[in-house]
Amino acid sequence: MAALAILSGALFTVLAATASGARLLGDRAEDLGLRFIAGAALLSLIIFGLCAAGLAYPWVFAAAGAAAVLVSWRQLAATEFTAPPIHRALVPAFCLYFILYFFNSMAPEISFDGSRYHLGLVARYLREHGFHPITDNLYASLSQGVEMLYLYAFAYGRHSAAAMVHFAFLLVLVWLMLRYASRAGFPLAGAVGALLVFASPIVGVDGTSAYNDVAVAAIAFGLFSLLQRWSEERSGRLLAAIGLVAGFAYAAKYTAWLAVPYALGYVAWKSRRPRNVLVVALCAALAIAPWMAKNWLWVHNPLAPFFNGLFPNPYLTVAFEREYRHHMAWYDLQSRWDLPMQAAVHGSLSGLLGPVFLLSPLALLSLRRAEGRQLLLAALVFGANYFSNIGTRFLIPPLPFVALAMALALTRFPRAAVALALVHAVISWPAIVRRYSAPDAWRLAKIPFREALRIKPEEGFLQSNLPDYGVSRMVEQAAAAGSTVFSFTPIPEAYTSRKIQVAYQSAAGVETRAILWSGFVAEYAPTWRLRFRFARRPLRAIRLNQTNTAGDTWSIDELRIFDGARELPRDPAWRWTAHPYPWGIERAWDNRPITFWMCGDTLRPGEFVRIDFGGAQAADSVSIETAPNQWGLRLELEGQDETGGWRLLSPAPETGSVPAPPALRRAAAEEVKRRGIDYLLVFDGEFGADDFRGNADLWGIVPVGEYRGARLYRLPSGEPAASDAMR
Repeated sequence: MAALAILSGALFTVLAATASGARLLGDRAEDLGLRFIAGAALLSLIIFGLCAAGLAYPWVFAAAGAAAVLVSWRQLAATEFTAPPIHRALVPAFCLYFILYFFNSMAPEISFDGSRYHLGLVARYLREHGFHPITDNLYASLSQGVEMLYLYAFAYGRHSAAAMVHFAFLLVLVWLMLRYASRAGFPLAGAVGALLVFASPIVGVDGTSAYNDVAVAAIAFGLFSLLQRWSEERSGRLLAAIGLVAGFAYAAKYTAWLAVPYALGYVAWKSRRPRNVLVVALCAALAIAPWMAKNWLWVHNPLAPFFNGLFPNPYLTVAFEREYRHHMAWYDLQSRWDLPMQAAVHGSLSGLLGPVFLLSPLALLSLRRAEGRQLLLAALVFGANYFSNIGTRFLIPPLPFVALAMALALTRFPRAAVALALVHAVISWPAIVRRYSAPDAWRLAKIPFREALRIKPEEGFLQSNLPDYGVSRMVEQAAAAGSTVFSFTPIPEAYTSRKIQVAYQSAAGVETRAILWSGFVAEYAPTWRLRFRFARRPLRAIRLNQTNTAGDTWSIDELRIFDGARELPRDPAWRWTAHPYPWGIERAWDNRPITFWMCGDTLRPGEFVRIDFGGAQAADSVSIETAPNQWGLRLELEGQDETGGWRLLSPAPETGSVPAPPALRRAAAEEVKRRGIDYLLVFDGEFGADDFRGNADLWGIVPVGEYRGARLYRLPSGEPAASDAMR
C-alpha cells in the first residue's frame, strides 16, 4: 500500500500539472513536456494561494486537481505523447538509467537538504495547513515554487512521492531536449545530448531526490522551447506561458532569476512590440510577486535571505550573509583552477557531472550554427550565477544546453558522437563511478528495488542510509508535542514534527548560541569592563562610535551612565538607537548581563550606539559590561551638549576585567528557555558537549533522550531564582 500511495501521489501531481498546462496552452502547444512545465508553474501558484489561505489539506488538493482535469480533459486528450526517434544504439542506455532512477526516486528519501529543509518545510506546511511566519530558518525565506508541487504529492505519498515529482521533471527535461532537437532537424544530436545529461551522476542523484536543481533545468529548457515555438507561431497564449514559466524559474530557485530578462529580451528582440513584452513581464510578475510579498510581510526583506544590507531586518545579519556567501563561493577549495576536475571527476563539491564533460569546450564548435549560438546563449544565462555557489549541482541548469551544443558539434562524426555517449553511460554507472570519484562524492549506489517497493522496511533503510535519522526519531519520541528544539547541527526535520531551531540559520539562533557559550566560555562571559571618564557636564545625548575595521562583532551586555558614584536611573523616556543593527538594543540596559546587543556586522567605522535623554542629564562617566571576544573593538565617546552640538568626551576607554557572575550556566539556560526554546540537542564532539553533559546540574538541564551520541536535554522552567543572583 505504501508503494501505491507513493506512485499515486506523484502521478496525481504530474496529471494535475499537465492538465493545468493543457488548459493554459490550449492548442498552441500540444507537446507533453511543454504542457507539464507550463502547468507546473500554474499549479505551483495555485498551491501557494491555498497555503496563504490556510487551505493546505489533502481534500482541497484533490478537489483542485480534479477540477483541473475536468476543465481540460479535451486538451489533455489531444496531448502529444509520441516520443521522438532515438538512435537504437542508445535505447538500452536510456532504459537502464530509467530503471536506476525510477527505483531510487521511489526509495525512502535520504538526501541531505531534501530530508532537512526542502521536505522539512513541506511537512510543516501540511501540518499547519499553510504558511505561518517562520523567522528562525533562512531556508524558509527562499522561493519554493517546486516545493509547492512536492507539498501536493507529499499530502498523499509523503517523502518519496515528492522525490518522484522531481524525477518527473528529469524525464520531462529529456523529452524536451529530444523534441527540440527533432523539430530543429538534428535528432541524433538530441539523443546524444539527452543521454549525456540523463546519465550524468549528479543529474541522476539530484533528480531522484527532493532537491530542485533538475527541476530548474527542466524549467529553463521549457522556457527555451516555448520561446522557439513563439518565434514561429506568435501566439498570445504562448506569451502568457513564457512569462509564467520565466517567473516560475525565479520561484523555483533564486539563481534562475535571469530567466526573466532572458525571456523579455528575446521577445523584445523578435517582435519589437512593447505589448508583447508587457504581457511576458506581467505574467512573470504573477509568479514572482507572491514570494517577494511573503518575505516582505514576514522578514521585511523581499529578497531574503540575501541583500540584508539593502533591506535591514532583525532576522538575518549582514555579517552572517557575508560569511555564508563566502563559504558558498569557495567551499574548501584552495584555487578555482581545481573546479573542472572536481566538478567533472572527483565530485567533492556535491557530486560530479562525469569525465566526458571535460570535453565541454567542444560545444564552442557549434557556434557556426544559429541553433548552437542560441543554445550557448541560454547556457550562459542559466549558468551565470554559478560562482555564487560552486556546488556541482548548480551546473545542472545550463547543462542541457551545453550537452546539446557539444552533441551538435560532434555529430559531424555520427559514430564518434554515439560512441562518446555510450562511454559516458558506462563510466557514469554507480558501480563504475565509485572507482574513480572521491569517497565523499554525492552519487547513487545501486538499484534499490526492494526498498522502493517497501519489501525491505523503510525504517531500517533510513537508519542505515540517512545520517541522524535516528536522532530525528528520538527527538520525536522524547520531546513534547509542539515543542521547539535548539540544535547546533541540522537534523532531518522532514522526519520529525518538532520545531528545530538551528544555530546558524537566523540571527536569533546565532544569539542563542552565544548565550549558551557565555555560560562556560571565558571569552563570551560578560567580564570585560570599559570605562569612559570625562569632566562632569550636562548632556542631552551620548554616542559610542566604533572606529576600527576587524572581523570581530561588537556586543554590549550592559551600558551604565554615572554622575560621580551614582548610576543614572534608566528612564523609559530615553531613546536608544544603534547602527547598523538597532534591534535588541534594549538588552543593553535591562540589568540582565546574560543578555546582550550585537551590532549585526563585523567591525567597521561608522557603527554606533546612541542614547537620547530627552533633556539635560549631568554625567561624568560611562561604563560598558561586555565579553572580551571583541579584540578589534575601538570605541570613542561623544556627547551632545545643551546647544545641540556634539563634542568628543573621551577618545578611548579604560579597560579592565572582573570575575564571571555566579550561576552563569543556569542563567544562560533560563534565558534560552525564556526565548521559547524547550530542549537542547547536543552531539558528542560538538563544542561544549562535554560541559553540558558533565555540568548538567549547574545548567539546570535534564537529559531526556539519547541516540548514538546525540543527547536531548530539557531546559529549566525558569522557576529557580538563579538568574536573580546576577542582577
